[in-house]
Amino acid sequence: MYVAFGGAAGAMSRYILTEWVARLTGSTFPYGTLAANVLGSLLLGALIAFIALVMPSRGKELHLILAVGFLGGFTTFSAFSMDSYMLMERGLYSQAFFYVFGSVVISLIALIMGMWLVRSLAT
Repeated sequence: MYVAFGGAAGAMSRYILTEWVARLTGSTFPYGTLAANVLGSLLLGALIAFIALVMPSRGKELHLILAVGFLGGFTTFSAFSMDSYMLMERGLYSQAFFYVFGSVVISLIALIMGMWLVRSLAT
C-alpha cells in the first residue's frame, strides 16, 4: 500500500513537472524528464542519508513510500529511454548525447550531493 500511494503521487508530480517545464521552455527537448531524473536523484540521495542518520527506526516505511513509491513513480527511466531514442531518430545526436549524459552523470552527481547535504547538516 505504501508503494502504491507513493507511486501514484510521484507519477502525478512528474506529469505536473514535465508539463510545467515544457510550457516554461517552449521546447520539444525533454527538459522535464531530465529535470525529474536529476531532481529525483537529488531527493533520493538526501532521503537515504536522512533515513540512515535521523530515522533508522522508521526506515522501512519511509523507504517504501518515498524511495520505492514516490521517487520510483517520479523518475522516468522508461520515458528517458524513449526520449533518447526519439532525439536520435530525428537525427539530433548532439542533443541526444547531452540528454543521456545529463540524465546519467548529472543525476549521479545530484544523488551524491543530496547525501552529502543531509550528512553535513546531521553532523
